[in-house]
Amino acid sequence: MNDAGQGIPTDSQLKRDMPLVPADSIAGRALVVVIAIMTFLACLTAGGAILVGEASQAWRGDVSRDVTIQIKPRAGEDADVVVAAAAEIASRAPGVADAMAYSKAQSEAILAPWLGDGVDLGQLPIPRLIIVHMQAGHRDDLEPLRAALAAGAPAASLDDHRLWLSRLDVMAGAIVVFAAALFALMIVAMGTAVGFATRGAMAGAREIVEVLHFVGAADSYIAGQFQGHFFRLGLKGAGIGGGAAAAFFAVAALASFIARRTSAGAEIAALFGAFRLGLPGYAAIAIVAGAIAVLTGVLSRRIVFRQLSLLL
Repeated sequence: MNDAGQGIPTDSQLKRDMPLVPADSIAGRALVVVIAIMTFLACLTAGGAILVGEASQAWRGDVSRDVTIQIKPRAGEDADVVVAAAAEIASRAPGVADAMAYSKAQSEAILAPWLGDGVDLGQLPIPRLIIVHMQAGHRDDLEPLRAALAAGAPAASLDDHRLWLSRLDVMAGAIVVFAAALFALMIVAMGTAVGFATRGAMAGAREIVEVLHFVGAADSYIAGQFQGHFFRLGLKGAGIGGGAAAAFFAVAALASFIARRTSAGAEIAALFGAFRLGLPGYAAIAIVAGAIAVLTGVLSRRIVFRQLSLLL
């Protein structure tokens, strides 16, 4: 046997004296940048999907609670009288909680943001609307209301918003599927970058790896060294990207809050929400960033094991 200190080095001695991968290198910094960008985009995609899902639920809740009665003005008829009669009939129908008729001025105010201020709405035959609030449990039982309107107000047409609800479901589902596909592509791209970086690091440390094999170092030790190195790089890049995404949504929420004071901002907020993720949304960003960091280390370890098996 060799004298003390001259025998086969232990794993602890190898870890202390023979670092396989430089702690700081150009390739490592480049990988951190790639991971940060991919994490930022992945978190934006996840956060955007959450915002769309929440907005879709809010739209669905608003649309599904009510039904609408529409009355088109006819020549020779007093629209106010027809609207009042239809509202009275609707309010007495079974399953109806109350009915609120929009005045002509209110109907024009609804269309003004979309048509602009330069249009004389008083010269247009703008349909009059009656918003009907249904009682709990009667939202899908509209036949009594239809029958009452057909008998007492044949000029009125009932819209149960089913078409809008189906379109909302299709739109929200398509956006979520697109976001999931985009997220998967980002993960694949990031994994490819980590794979190239790991193989490059192993190629640069090939002689050291061969020496470690010669002196009896286990594959698990060698793989652990690469895993720890790339996990730290992944953690740094994911932290930067996730933090940037969280800051982006925080700034967007603040900008949306300020913009809601304007008419255009209020319309955008009504359509797309206030861009507030809330605690679950920020938790999702943290989970995505943490998962990317872990994935970086695990992927590196698997690649190292595979490369070591080819060296044997």
